Amino acid sequence: MQNQIEETESTEIMENSQIKKQSLTYLFFKRLTDIILSLLALICFSPVFLGVWIANRFGDNKGPLFFKQTRIGKNGKPFKMYKFRSMIVNADELLHSNIELYEKYVENNYKLEPDEDPRITKLGRWLRRTSIDEIPQFINILKGDMSIVGPRPVVKEELKEYGDRVDKFLSVKPGAMGLWQASGRSNIGYPERCDLELSYVDHASYWYDVKIMFKNIISIFKNTGAY
Repeated sequence: MQNQIEETESTEIMENSQIKKQSLTYLFFKRLTDIILSLLALICFSPVFLGVWIANRFGDNKGPLFFKQTRIGKNGKPFKMYKFRSMIVNADELLHSNIELYEKYVENNYKLEPDEDPRITKLGRWLRRTSIDEIPQFINILKGDMSIVGPRPVVKEELKEYGDRVDKFLSVKPGAMGLWQASGRSNIGYPERCDLELSYVDHASYWYDVKIMFKNIISIFKNTGAY
């Protein structure tokens, strides 16, 4: 028993030391890059915001431009993550009111296949397939809720998937792009997803972030795991 306790304490110390490797210099340049790239992205993608806003005036997609969902950020702080709305209004209420649908959602790693998800609009399917729905997250990055690269922010229910490693997962700022998305996105479920996200925490560095960012861009063009 004593050996087990010592082994657990040793593991915790090792994980804490790994987290401390994120130096102030790294965090400074990471934040500077986040601000510069998110500003440029919001300017460049402004016509997309206008186009989606116009499309939201008509048909079954009629409603607000953004879908705001509560996600869990660094140190367990909740925040509203922005996406272009790809679902009908009150989609979350529909999901939680349908027990069978919600159970299928949880079993499928907190996702539903587009063809069996009654919440997604026709425009929404295209937005998701092209990953255009993710563009508003540059607002979250500019605000400081997220970084360009980091573990994908999850809803509160998903935290249990990380078990006793949840504090490690929440020790870094979540990202719009991460190792999980670069490795296959929705094609990779729990618990493998946990291992990938925590692997990023262990190896985070500026150049590792750059590598992951480019791998994400390639995955976007390939539509890998996008739905």
